[in-house]
Amino acid sequence: MGVTGTRNDAADAESLRITEIFLSVQGESSTVGWPTVFVRTTGCPLRCQYCDTAYAFSGGERLALDTIVERVLAYGVRHVTVTGGEPLAQPNVLPLMTRLCDAGLAVSLETSGALDLTGVDARVMQVVDIKTPASGEVTRNLWSNLARLRAGDQLKFVICDRQDYEWSRARVGEMALPAGVEILFSPSFETQPPRALAEWIIEDRLPVRMQVQLHKVLWGNEPGR
Repeated sequence: MGVTGTRNDAADAESLRITEIFLSVQGESSTVGWPTVFVRTTGCPLRCQYCDTAYAFSGGERLALDTIVERVLAYGVRHVTVTGGEPLAQPNVLPLMTRLCDAGLAVSLETSGALDLTGVDARVMQVVDIKTPASGEVTRNLWSNLARLRAGDQLKFVICDRQDYEWSRARVGEMALPAGVEILFSPSFETQPPRALAEWIIEDRLPVRMQVQLHKVLWGNEPGR
């Protein structure tokens, strides 16, 4: 029994629970439009009201880190995004991202902003959410993460309504971000009309970049897209 347990522990130390690995078009951030492999990890400690990946909360398949890297490389594209769920809920995501960087890939991390960014490889582009009041998880924002952002990283606000916008506008005015960090405002799909959000941003001359989720425009809420 002890030997079996040791083997299982060793396997777990070099693996992650994965919901899916698939090729699509990046729909957000500064790499929008690029063919991208998505590695969707399983599990998330948050329950945002607009979440469209609840199927990743549980289940999944435990895969060795080497297997994940092999499957990503097999698609033959340069960009890879590690997403979830919440990737940082599994500590082994850190060595996975380093291995993907070492393989010469352009790696990005999509994270809720509720878990510590410490240990994320400096070569990884961090796309970090700030949870708004309408998300239902505003109390989970880990504000100390702002100091861990780097040039080229993205800070994303998903806007659900006018109150969310005003709250987010106030946060933008308060934050002192490292140089080169871009702020994104994204309308919650099928909740916040994109045109209205664009007009609010223009009216306030807000120093943010509006984005719509390209993959949602193309495929809606279809899983694996």
